[in-house]
This record gives sequence, structure tokens and C-alpha cells, in this order.
Amino acid sequence: MKAQLVTLVAACLLGTVLSDGSTVAWCYHLPSCNYTTWPTKIPHHCSGARQSPVNIVTADVQADPSLTTFSFTGFNDSSALLNIKNADGKSVMVSLDDSKMSVSGGGLSGLYKSKQFHLHWGNGSSSAGSEHTVNGKRYPMELHIVHMKSTHPSMTVALDDPTGLAVLGFFIEATNDSSTPEMWKNLTSFLLKISRKGDVVDIKNQITMDGLLKGVNRTRYYRYLGSLTTPSCDEAVVWTVFKDPIKVSQDLINLFSTSVYINTTAQPLITNNFRGVQALKGRVIKSQPSSATTPYEALSLTAALLYYLL
Repeated sequence: MKAQLVTLVAACLLGTVLSDGSTVAWCYHLPSCNYTTWPTKIPHHCSGARQSPVNIVTADVQADPSLTTFSFTGFNDSSALLNIKNADGKSVMVSLDDSKMSVSGGGLSGLYKSKQFHLHWGNGSSSAGSEHTVNGKRYPMELHIVHMKSTHPSMTVALDDPTGLAVLGFFIEATNDSSTPEMWKNLTSFLLKISRKGDVVDIKNQITMDGLLKGVNRTRYYRYLGSLTTPSCDEAVVWTVFKDPIKVSQDLINLFSTSVYINTTAQPLITNNFRGVQALKGRVIKSQPSSATTPYEALSLTAALLYYLL
């Protein structure tokens, strides 16, 4: 079973193998197998106590000084992004070279190697499509970069570790600019080449992770312990959800819901491939402590005090 799970994770977790060896189909688009049915059809993890995604209520977020800055390795290396794939008609996934890309710091327990990133979206730029929400707000898209703890020899072992995976989540917000940013224009130019389930295209030396994350302040983020957001929903993830969204033009966002299909034949299109938010069940979401008084604020306070004293 675990060997099969490794394959599923590498393919954006696009199937579920139960302990008795049977396979349970899951989907986003049918009443019989969408995310509302996963807890009953795949109960081992999908009905657990630390499921993802969640709604982040900013008023309830607790300060944690251990949430320091990250160290990103290989995020500027275009040779680290290997190929783009229509991942079993469930998502678009980019495979990463984990010998070149990794992340550490940020309150993580060590070095985590980059494995892949994939995306979740709704049905166009004006539609809700992100998995996590902030104060109930859902963005048009969400990008997840999946990392595995470097000390683990395989994904099988990582899935048995409550902190075996570290996923970096980025909201994607629509803008009125056309065909921007350039790196996202490059990425979406491959979508028509992977329109059918299982299609794969080489993208090496054409895109960088830094380019896709342009404009995001990667020192501001939320942190909680959760799970994979697709079956088998293993509770093995240290989640980092960044506060700043990636800003992408509406026309490029729209390409995801109009270019890639669930099957090897045309129709239906992949749309609304996100899981609804799950209950926190006592978990606490954390973030960096509020910054100390800025020099400008300190100067203003001093000036006000002098005014009253004089």
C-alpha cells in the first residue's frame, strides 16, 4: 500500500489505496466522489483530527517567535523545474529536481527537499478556487509547493511522520493587467500541450520558482499542522500559507479552467479542483509576532508627547 501511496503523492495524490488493497475512486466533479464524500469513502485519514485546508481567522492567530525567515535554495534555478503534467485529470503539476531545490528555516525542523508544485482553481478568475481561506475569503487559485524532509529515504516514510512533508501555499489573486507576470505567461503557454489526462511536457531551463513567486513577501506567513488536501489525506504536513498573494492577470488564470481536461478525450474541463475547509478541532494557527514600533511611529509618539509637555 505504501509503495502505491508514494506514486500517488508524486502524481498529486490522484487516487487512494486502502489497507485491504482495494482502490477507492475520488474526484471533484461528481456527487458520488467529491470532497464531501471523502471522509466516509476514505475514512482512515480523510476523517481525521488535523485535516486541511482550513479557514484562517486572523483574530485567532497566535504569535510565535520561532517562525523566522526561510532559506530557499534553487528557487532561482530554471533547470530545477523539470516538466509540467496534466496530473491524472485532477490538476496541473510541475516536477522539481530535489537535488537542486530545497527549503529550510521558517521554524521547520530541518532541510526539506522540493518535490513538485501543483495548483487548485475554480472556474475562471472571478470564481473562488483556493483551498485555504482567510476570514472566509477564497482566492481564485492556490499554488502548493510540496517538500519532503531530507532525512527520510522515501515518501513512504515521510507519510508516516507527522512533520514528514512541508507544503508552501500561495494564494493567487487576479489583476486587470493582460498576460502578466511574464513567468506566468510562460507557464500557461504549456497548458494546451497538456490538455489531456497524463500529458507531460519538458519545461527545463524556461521557468524559475522565484519568477512565479515574484512580488510575494516570503517573510510573512501562517503556520499550522495539517494534512494532504487530496486522498488519502495523510496527516503528515507542516503547512505554511503566505499572507501576500501572487498577482496574476485574469486572462492567464482563466486558461487553467479552459485548457485542461479530466479525461484523455475532450470534456469535461478541470474546474473547481479544491477541497472545502476543514474544522480546526483545537488546532492553533500561528504567525510571526507583530513587528516592534517602527521608527516613524516612534518619532510620531515622541512628537505628540513633546506637544503635550510644552
